[in-house]
Amino acid sequence: MKKRIIAIITILGLVFGLAACGSGGDDPLRIGIIQFAPHASLDNCHYGIVQGLAQGGYVDGENITITHQNAMGDRSQSDLMARNMVAAGYDMIIAIATPSAMSAFSATLEEDIPVIFSAISNPLAAGLVETLENPQSGATGTSDALNLEGQLTMIRAIMPEAERIGVLFTTGEVNSVNHLALFEELAPQFGFTVVSQGVTDASEVATGINALIAQGIDLLNNFTDNNVVNNIATVIRATDEAGIPVFGSESEQVALYGCVAAESIDYVALGIETGLMAAAVLSGEADIMTLPVTVFRESTPVFSSTNMARFGLTMPESFSHAIDLG
Repeated sequence: MKKRIIAIITILGLVFGLAACGSGGDDPLRIGIIQFAPHASLDNCHYGIVQGLAQGGYVDGENITITHQNAMGDRSQSDLMARNMVAAGYDMIIAIATPSAMSAFSATLEEDIPVIFSAISNPLAAGLVETLENPQSGATGTSDALNLEGQLTMIRAIMPEAERIGVLFTTGEVNSVNHLALFEELAPQFGFTVVSQGVTDASEVATGINALIAQGIDLLNNFTDNNVVNNIATVIRATDEAGIPVFGSESEQVALYGCVAAESIDYVALGIETGLMAAAVLSGEADIMTLPVTVFRESTPVFSSTNMARFGLTMPESFSHAIDLG
């Protein structure tokens, strides 16, 4: 009798052990992060996402394993990364920037893999959600809605005589196309004319900025265009030679890349919120289908007194609250 009981216990142990193996047991969840390009604002998003996941109870190397891949500004690479993560059965894909979010969304259309996105200027226009309040698509996350009205207010205060604003944008980036449309709508209210030049990839950035300069622009305004930001050294070199200041869209473009000022969103905070949303979905606290998109609208004016001095510009007293990044 005793041997029979031991045998039964042994068999039951094997059955439950196999069942645990089949369901993943206590193995860490696999989280894939696809970052579209290697520039500072997206790096900040990634840094914040890892923090947010940890704050939500999911720590890399403990109960989750994070694979971070960078598409280096190449949409085909982003698509491939997303497909490979789906084929490998990842538990979640977190996508940083619009092109990577579109890659992840397309790759998971027929799969039960949640997509959390970060730094998406217009999730609706990108086709990632049905509505911001009720996504119903298997994807949700955070949106970095640029304060373009605040940006134009700041530019007018710094350059009261300026008339023509140049904009270099990538035609294949939905976020940039939408920003440009809104910028063109708002600019006349501040007495500006927008002169835009579209490019398709990195190889056209140099010719694109030279074409804008040739049209007699007074300044250049840069969006969170991943292709342009990824090649901003080329842009700044050309505009510096022409004596044309560049206004950025976030603090890193001012602190690191040579832009004179920006109405900036905090991209680390954006990433933290993204990570917290991802943690809520992983824990079952939130439903990926109904978790609303979080839209970051608050911004802070920042400037570089050093960069402004190159063009004889100063920050007016009306912007005494602006942060000087040096």
